[in-house]
Amino acid sequence: MLSAYIDLALGLVLAFLLLSLLVSGLNEAIVRLLAIRSKFLWAYLRDTLDDDAPKGRSWLPSGLREVFAALPFARDPRPEHESRPAPAVPAAVPAGAPAGADGFTGLLYERVREIDHPTRGRTSIADLPPGRFSMAMMELAASEPGGVEGLLEKLRATGSPLYGHLQGVWESAQRDLDRFRQGVERWFDSEMQRLSMLYKRYVKWVLALLALVVTLLFTVDGLEYGKTLLRDNAYRATVTAVTEAGPDAYSELKAQCEQSDPVPCVTETLSQPALVKVLDNAIVSMAVPAEGEPSFHWNGGAWWDRLTTPSHWPGFLLTYVALLFGAPFWWDVLRRITGIRSRR
Repeated sequence: MLSAYIDLALGLVLAFLLLSLLVSGLNEAIVRLLAIRSKFLWAYLRDTLDDDAPKGRSWLPSGLREVFAALPFARDPRPEHESRPAPAVPAAVPAGAPAGADGFTGLLYERVREIDHPTRGRTSIADLPPGRFSMAMMELAASEPGGVEGLLEKLRATGSPLYGHLQGVWESAQRDLDRFRQGVERWFDSEMQRLSMLYKRYVKWVLALLALVVTLLFTVDGLEYGKTLLRDNAYRATVTAVTEAGPDAYSELKAQCEQSDPVPCVTETLSQPALVKVLDNAIVSMAVPAEGEPSFHWNGGAWWDRLTTPSHWPGFLLTYVALLFGAPFWWDVLRRITGIRSRR
């Protein structure tokens, strides 16, 4: 009897893990489609280099509305893509006014665009190594008659927020060029770490919304699913059989989702035996046979009846809360349970 309850726990954890991976895959697909990472980076760069956001606002999102609407759809902070390589001689920074339509951000892009490729006419650069940023600053300083101090003076004259940061680094380096370059590199690296933390915090909001959408679109009643596993010995055996080899049976699927590969992540997740019962209750029911092509049919009426039945709501809540823990949590629990199961 104890083994049945271990298998029940294993089946529930497996379902929550797969649904969490599905949420992660959908999030990655949205991030890629809307170029969110690139927009996030260039929003930070515009705020730091030019502070030229419309209506005195920040380019970086500061609330839920901007996370879900402004950054993805309304405002694109990325410079326009330029297919030509960076010019041999950096453009000089104009004095007393922003440097062209894209300001200092445009001058920075001019120095790093050799690693770029277009995404709907805009830059696709989503990661700027600190060493490359510091070298770009040195290249811009080299184009100024006064060197670093000439660049700092023009940054101050145009009101660029970057002036205060670079001025502090320049003074700390005691006006030594190599120490200044290293200081800029360290400063930008710490800024990227802070930006990454901010990005992850906003992603949690998106994942919470996607977890709710998945729970409701598939009407995943965690309590009902647990009862099915406990009562249906054949189905429970089918679900738990794939874990006989331990958690490594899902290592490839987990790797696909962690490596930002959304299509295999989503398709492979939906084809797992642990989600067969779940797919039957989705708004668009999907059957995934062992051989042949998947089949789809509209299930709107039954889905709505199930969604509006109060007896299912506690199960929906259980599933939603479980998905908020994320795939890494359920992966760790799966490893622990399979370890207990293998010792019996």
